[in-house]
Amino acid sequence: MTKVLMYTTAICPFCVNAKRLLASKGVEVEEIRVDREPALRKKMMADSGQQTVPQIWIGDRHVGGFTDLWALDKRGELDALLGG
Repeated sequence: MTKVLMYTTAICPFCVNAKRLLASKGVEVEEIRVDREPALRKKMMADSGQQTVPQIWIGDRHVGGFTDLWALDKRGELDALLGG
């Protein structure tokens, strides 16, 4: 399976939903908590161009946030992207 990296915070319902969707597909997520390490939020913002969490990468591809991830799944594109 392709590596999945997700920038999150502790109190983010969209982060919880994204982790839940990925877990339902058997995917382990490498989680970076930007509320614990503010310098990493700056890196996330520089890499994604976004300020909100979650920000999700599948392999080298920046997917975006939860709604983007969900849309990929609904279009039937997520499984292929995950390598499943």
